[in-house]
Amino acid sequence: MNDAEYTSGSIEIPLKDSDEVIELGLDQLPDGDEVLAILIQENCPLHVWIRLAIGYYKQAKLADFVRILEASRTSANTNYRGYEKDLLKALDTLAAHYVQMANKEKNKELKKDYCSKATVLYTSADKISMYDSDHLLSRAYFCLLDSDKLDQADAQFNFVLSTNAYNVAALVGKASIAFNKKDYKTSLNYYKKALKTNANAPAGVRLGMGLCFYKLGKVPKAKLAFERALELDGQCVGALIGLSIIELNNKTSESTKLGVDLLSKAYKLDSKNPVILNHLANHFFYKKEYQKVQQLAMHAFHNTENELIRAETCYQLARSYHIQGDYDQAFQYYYQATQFNSSSFILPFFGLGQMYLHRNDSENAALCFEKVLKSSPNNYEAMKILGSIYSNSKEAEKKEMAKANFKKVTELCPDDVEAWIEYAQLLESHDIQGALNAYGIAIKILKENVQEGIPPEILNNVGSLYFRTGNFDESKRHFENALRLVNNELMHDKVYYGAIQTTIEYNIARLHEARHEYDMAEKSYRQILSRHPQYIDCILRIGCMCRDRGQIHEASEWFKEALRFTQTQPNSWSLLGNLHMDKEQLGPAQNQFERILKFNEQDTYALCALGNIWLHTLYQPSKEKDKGKRHEQRSLQMYKSVLKIDPRNIWAANGVGCVLAHKGLLNEARDIFAQVREATADFSDVWLNIAHILVEQKQYIRAIQMYENCAKKFYKHTNTQLLLYLVRALFRANRLLECKTMLLKARHVAPDDTLLMFNMALVQQKLARQVMSDNKSNLKAVQSAMYDLKSAWKTFNYLIMSGESDRFREFKVDAKMEAKFCEDLLSQGKYHLTRAERIDQEEKEMKRKQEQEIQQLKLKQMQEEMQREKELEEKRLALEQKRAEFIKSTQSLMIVEAEKKSAKKRSKKETGEVVSSASESDTAEPKSSKAKKSKSKKRRTADISDNDQASQDSQEARMSKSKKKSKSRIKNSILSDDDDTQEDSDTEKSKSKKKKKNTSKSKSSSKHESSKKAGDYKSREYISSSDDEDQEAKNAATGDESQDTNHDTQDNLSDLEEQNADETMQNAEEIEQDVEEEEGSVAEEEQEEENEEGDNQVEEQEEEEDEVDEEAEQEEGNESMVQDEQQSEEDNE
Repeated sequence: MNDAEYTSGSIEIPLKDSDEVIELGLDQLPDGDEVLAILIQENCPLHVWIRLAIGYYKQAKLADFVRILEASRTSANTNYRGYEKDLLKALDTLAAHYVQMANKEKNKELKKDYCSKATVLYTSADKISMYDSDHLLSRAYFCLLDSDKLDQADAQFNFVLSTNAYNVAALVGKASIAFNKKDYKTSLNYYKKALKTNANAPAGVRLGMGLCFYKLGKVPKAKLAFERALELDGQCVGALIGLSIIELNNKTSESTKLGVDLLSKAYKLDSKNPVILNHLANHFFYKKEYQKVQQLAMHAFHNTENELIRAETCYQLARSYHIQGDYDQAFQYYYQATQFNSSSFILPFFGLGQMYLHRNDSENAALCFEKVLKSSPNNYEAMKILGSIYSNSKEAEKKEMAKANFKKVTELCPDDVEAWIEYAQLLESHDIQGALNAYGIAIKILKENVQEGIPPEILNNVGSLYFRTGNFDESKRHFENALRLVNNELMHDKVYYGAIQTTIEYNIARLHEARHEYDMAEKSYRQILSRHPQYIDCILRIGCMCRDRGQIHEASEWFKEALRFTQTQPNSWSLLGNLHMDKEQLGPAQNQFERILKFNEQDTYALCALGNIWLHTLYQPSKEKDKGKRHEQRSLQMYKSVLKIDPRNIWAANGVGCVLAHKGLLNEARDIFAQVREATADFSDVWLNIAHILVEQKQYIRAIQMYENCAKKFYKHTNTQLLLYLVRALFRANRLLECKTMLLKARHVAPDDTLLMFNMALVQQKLARQVMSDNKSNLKAVQSAMYDLKSAWKTFNYLIMSGESDRFREFKVDAKMEAKFCEDLLSQGKYHLTRAERIDQEEKEMKRKQEQEIQQLKLKQMQEEMQREKELEEKRLALEQKRAEFIKSTQSLMIVEAEKKSAKKRSKKETGEVVSSASESDTAEPKSSKAKKSKSKKRRTADISDNDQASQDSQEARMSKSKKKSKSRIKNSILSDDDDTQEDSDTEKSKSKKKKKNTSKSKSSSKHESSKKAGDYKSREYISSSDDEDQEAKNAATGDESQDTNHDTQDNLSDLEEQNADETMQNAEEIEQDVEEEEGSVAEEEQEEENEEGDNQVEEQEEEEDEVDEEAEQEEGNESMVQDEQQSEEDNE
């Protein structure tokens, strides 16, 4: 049955025990009590009760609707088939009504009562049918009221969709759950699916789609969805609100007017809707109608239980009171808004932070703006305010956070002049250059973008920064520009700009003082005092200038003059106390600093100064040991008090280290000094204290380095006190000469300083004593020591006569005893001078003798070298002469052999082939003897021919190499004449080493040479035999002699041949011996070349062997030719 059946038509009520019915029109139902009585009297079935109840609900008669359904639970007739379904429907319908009432109810008690009734009804329905789809849907929507039961509702919607995936109510419920979980995309998909399932879905589906589109940033689609929802339901308040918000956000006059009209229309439809009321309040806030804002916001607050809406309502109330100046009411509502919703709604925190700043509660204000910045990290205003808050904090971490915030602000908005100025002011304390850069950017923005004049305050600040950097010219220029601007503005605001004028004039006077222009500075100070007699800073600065010029009494008077105007000014008491400290008046100084503590017990400067006074007393001689311990405890107590107030006070930490060092706890003191030095490297006292500790630990080298580094870093000019510390370290390290140099440097700065004079005398005395106690000291050192002794003696006597010697007794040194010791050493000076002169003469004589011996040795070495070169040259010339003779003799033998061969050829042509038988028979016997001889010659020739050519080639190669080596030796000998004696000796040593190394190689090469000699002997024998054969050929050709005569001649020739061979061999042996000796001298150099050649030498040897083989084959051919010739000669003979 559809909804039309409940709003139109009629319903029949059957009468009991009769067939008649009562027909009631649903559009004109009678009084509910009358109908209820009929239903009870006639005992009507349950489904009739349900239809009548729904009819009354459609006519907005909710009381009759509830009474009928409540009575049906006990009075309706259920004795029919299927009554369980009707009973379930009745329970779910009544429960759904209670759920709607609970959702609309603002009273918490009534709302809770409605929810309880709905729970009881749903529980009863669960007993009938727990898994009915309609029942589950109704129960799931009931769970949507409680945000903690969203998962339970989601599970029930999922169960329904598992049975029917196109159930529109379940899809819309899933979409609502996803929207509440801020999963807008999923919610939109469910709405779309529901719309596809039922194109005639109610306007609420379009409204949900529009909200999803708006949250996803798709504003045009959201607008279309809202408009479609209004087309379906012209009274859809949600669609009207959505459209009005879209129009108001366009921020045009037309859109704003349209948005307000839509809100007005929605307000007429639902005047209690808190969302409408809040948006109207926001609209009237910008119209500055704050009374309407408060009325609308208050109505919205009382018509909602939603915390987010209530937070927005309180915010509207708070800012309306804030802008009206009612800060107490504004603070109350801002705070209440943050309590309703402390996570997502950030705007109340911004206003609450401003209220805390108004109440001077910077800590809570910082917490509020930190929450804003956490939610919106790039919120420009919150970042800027937080930077200002942190910049006024005393914590270093907060200062760093302020610096980071301002840096980010200037990056986000580089044209914000205020941010640059605050950033510069923040950097003034620790980053002067960064502050100057920030001020420079601010000035540039003012000139270019703002196009306004530069405020004199900024120019004054820039001038002060340049003053701190030492750039006095730039500082003066900015001060003068600022003063000129102030003078121009005096007519507009004389009080304000007059104060700035006085400040700038004071800064200019400080600039003159820093430039040591004391007259101009004092004049400027006095001019300011003439207008402002109570300007304390000017009085104190005049006193400081008197103090710096040594006018202690005048300085004291000026400081007391400042105290005449105010007794609570700590600077005056501090300056007076420092004057007494400089004059070693510890008691009066203590009184001055204690006065400061009476006015301010946490004055760290006064506490630290008192600690220094107690520490200073520890270094004064005292006979009471307990007194020193008491002073140590007091000093330590003062320093600890300072550190409790300011844990980063480096002066107090340094003082604690000094006390520990005085107690002998050197390692602990050194650790503290190291921590102070890590905190800041621009504190000279801690450098000196570390060096003092190193001296006490006998680490003199490191201490000296520390003193020197401190002098380079902190003192542009010579500091006598620092030099004294360095002298002490050098003295303990026994580096007396350096100690003396440092003292001389210090005395150039302070020549009248008696302490420097005394220390100089002590160093001179100890240095002279060391020199005179050393028996090996030369004359110059002894003379210098005597001079130092006389100077030291005069210094000690001067100090004694002037009465200054008593001040050194605290160092346990007596000037009279030191002078007496100098006299004793001076009395021994004659002995030490005589001894030094004798030693000096002996050293000179010894040196002279050594020089003579060296000269003689050099001369002898030069003569030996020249003699050696001369012998080598003679030997080389002799060898070259022998070689030339040998080559000449060999060439003559070769020429003779060639002539013999040509003679043999001529004899063959002349004799022909005619030989008589008689001659053959006659010469048979000699022929046999000749044959034997020729065979022996053949054998000897065969033995010789194998090595003949090879030996000749190798001999020529050796001769060419020996010539090259001899030439190189000649060059080397020529070059060696220009070298000095030392180089010649080195050359001889290297040659001797090479000869030793190659001894074995020369022995092995001698065997090879012997084989070569044998080959030479054989070649020479071959040449001699060939001459004899030529002679025999000539005798045979003439035929003048007989066979007997030929036989005798041959015998004589053989004898002559043997004799010539012996002589030739003897000459060859002599030549070869000479060559062998020459090659022995050259062997070392050849070996070096062979080592360098490496594999190339092997290849050359292989090539030589191939050539020898070829020559051997050629010789065999020549030998065969000789045999043929001999055979022919024998045949001819």
